[in-house]
Amino acid sequence: MISETPAEQRISRLDVLGPDEVAAVHELVAAAGAADGADPLDEHVTLRLRHPVAGATHLLARQPDGSPVGYAYLEPAPTPGEFSAGLVVHPGYRRRGLGRALVEVVRATAGDGRLLVWAHGDHPSAAALALDLGFARARVLWQLRRSLRGPLPEPHLPDGVSLRAFRPGADDAAWLRVNRRAFANHPEQGRWDETDLRLRLAEPWFDPAGFLLAVESATGRVLGFHWTKVHRRDGGGEAGPVEPVGEVYVLGVDPDAHGRGLGRALTLAGLHHLRAAGLTRVMLYVDESNNGAVALYTRLGFDTWVRHVQYRWPATTAD
Repeated sequence: MISETPAEQRISRLDVLGPDEVAAVHELVAAAGAADGADPLDEHVTLRLRHPVAGATHLLARQPDGSPVGYAYLEPAPTPGEFSAGLVVHPGYRRRGLGRALVEVVRATAGDGRLLVWAHGDHPSAAALALDLGFARARVLWQLRRSLRGPLPEPHLPDGVSLRAFRPGADDAAWLRVNRRAFANHPEQGRWDETDLRLRLAEPWFDPAGFLLAVESATGRVLGFHWTKVHRRDGGGEAGPVEPVGEVYVLGVDPDAHGRGLGRALTLAGLHHLRAAGLTRVMLYVDESNNGAVALYTRLGFDTWVRHVQYRWPATTAD
């Protein structure tokens, strides 16, 4: 599909991107992240750039010389009839109608399906465009941060529970089970399967020593986990110095183990691990509506850094 934008760039619809196109999108993402103080695409989309899936659509807005200045990604969501999308426009090519053109092509590609689009950083321009095109705010994701320089309470595990590192291959099935149970009502995390896990275990940042499992000492049963991550360059993400930052990547507790203080203990164990690795600050993502998790992290010294907003179209739904 080829269409002309007001800025006379072409929008090409592709099923798979070539290596040069993937590299160009990464450069585009880096430029937008540096200008906006927030990564324009989430981890899921960046993984799909390198590991494409059937049914996905890539949209590239190009200059006349062919170089990309805008990008959008669309794929069917786990919920039938629903599509998820993300997009980015180069800072030097904004205010020319390019973002609007990408959204309109994404919307046309989704057809009669419900469309969910992330706007990272909650910028006023994204909110204005969403309002103008008839989208509604559907979900807010907070990034919280805290320093690791000051006092950090010691973790206190419940009786009969111990910590150990994740063992790739041996612990995959047990972890996936607990992850599904812990995030049964989460729109993305609870749907991870073996492929989603293996893709992340193969990433350069993965460190099994930072993937902590809380296990029942008597049986070895996995009760919860804290998977940490280290971003080696904190410049393509949120505004700030280009230096490493730790992340509470995924933290979950089996519902059967709730009420024992395991969430707090796992959080603190991961923070101590990150500090011992030389990190001086840590971040995490949490849904604004997850009052329990927000309260836990706030008590542990985290504060809001930036907000990401998911917009829904049509704005009204039948359910």
